[in-house]
Amino acid sequence: MHDFHRGRRLRRTPAMRDLVRETVLRREDLIMPYFVAETGPQDMIKPIGSMPGQNQLGMKALLERVSRAVDSGLKSCILFGIPKEKDPLGSPGYAEDGVVQRAVRELKKKFPALVVVTDVCLCEYTSHGHCGVLAQDGQVLNDPTLELLARTALSHVQAGADIVAPSDMMDGRVAAIRTALDESGYESTAIMSYAVKYASAFYGPFRDAAESAPKAGDRKSYQMDPANWREALREAAADVAEGADFLMVKPAGPYLDILRLVRDTFDLPLAAYQVSGEYSMIKAGAQLGWLDHDAVMLESLLAIKRAGADLILTYFTEDVLERL
Repeated sequence: MHDFHRGRRLRRTPAMRDLVRETVLRREDLIMPYFVAETGPQDMIKPIGSMPGQNQLGMKALLERVSRAVDSGLKSCILFGIPKEKDPLGSPGYAEDGVVQRAVRELKKKFPALVVVTDVCLCEYTSHGHCGVLAQDGQVLNDPTLELLARTALSHVQAGADIVAPSDMMDGRVAAIRTALDESGYESTAIMSYAVKYASAFYGPFRDAAESAPKAGDRKSYQMDPANWREALREAAADVAEGADFLMVKPAGPYLDILRLVRDTFDLPLAAYQVSGEYSMIKAGAQLGWLDHDAVMLESLLAIKRAGADLILTYFTEDVLERL
């Protein structure tokens, strides 16, 4: 009698498990974030205490780090800038000689095949730490911010960026950026929208890394409420209508249900950001001997891919490349 399922037949050896594996993690799926800083010497490598293994990098150090990663198979990266000075309007973010603009030029000169993505936001460049123009009452002004975001994106593309990724969560910013790029002759440049970005507690280590924590208040008036899922569909639909070429869900691991929902609803390429808090928890657990670092790292990334992500922004990218 064969009256029950023999699923173990397909799991009995490593070769058999490989043969029927449904989800595969590839080098091309991973985007490595880098923090490039002009706050120290060119060869600066400043460890980020809350993100073991990650650093603020001077320009020379960035090029050396990326060179090693490219040798290991790195296909794409995303840049975050840390300027020398900040002001209320975040003008270092859209300066022609800004830290990200210079980094893009250097990377594209040395690694022309590397896909360089740039984060488009003002929080790293504003003296108050918010993602847009701040009113006297502390509210972030949506529409006046759009022009500055468009200027920032355009300056990145003029420097050579392949993809711009607005992360600010202002309403209408994808349309503003698309218009600015098209009118300047950059119709072929893609926009990767942080379409579904939650006001998450998992961003804490990143704000140490990028020195971008708000001086007062929080970002709950423009980032999404973690309790909401229908809102995710509205936000993604708006960005699709405005001309986004990629959608992104952030964070990734705690929002796999949202990732699957967006995947099943829209057919654009979908990215997920495994954020700093997700990374740091795994690193901390491994350092304490409570977790198998490599096994948990790979399992967490496979879960994100299985949930529907085509691309994963993760600080584990260099670790994974060494093991693939």
